[in-house]
Amino acid sequence: MDMLFFDNLDKLGRIVLTAVMIYVLIVLITKASGKRSTSQLNNFDWIVTVMIGSLGASTILLESIPFIEGSASIITLYLLQFLVTKYASISPQFSSVLLSEPRIVFYQGQYLLEAMRAERLTRQELECAMRTEGINSLSEIEAIVFESDAKLTIITKDSANQSSDTISETLLPLTD
Repeated sequence: MDMLFFDNLDKLGRIVLTAVMIYVLIVLITKASGKRSTSQLNNFDWIVTVMIGSLGASTILLESIPFIEGSASIITLYLLQFLVTKYASISPQFSSVLLSEPRIVFYQGQYLLEAMRAERLTRQELECAMRTEGINSLSEIEAIVFESDAKLTIITKDSANQSSDTISETLLPLTD
């Protein structure tokens, strides 16, 4: 109970100084790594982000992890993230292993129950996405797509009709 609120000034100073340095490091690397690191996260990006947060916290709080070692681990994760996403952008095969494909979960007035079950989605979640987009009727919707980043995209009949491609040509292959 002696160290519940305060241990000593040296530890506190180390934590504050390390927190500032780790903060600056992560902000600079995130800025340098581009929009991808702060965009809508897919599962892979989310895992890396959690790992970076954990490494940052460990470096700040654990005296056994010097700043340089913690920084090296954070920089290594950012570098790996960059290399993996760069390779995924040029290799469709690698990308398909890394990222999940979008899936149609509602099409032309029908809930696609098998697709919804596979993605563990409920009607309530689809209806919530509709309301968020200001859509009150299923008849206004051509399709709902569950995207790779776990976002639900609503394609209305108006926007589907304005497209040069038909909805069936552009989206149906995604359900395989």
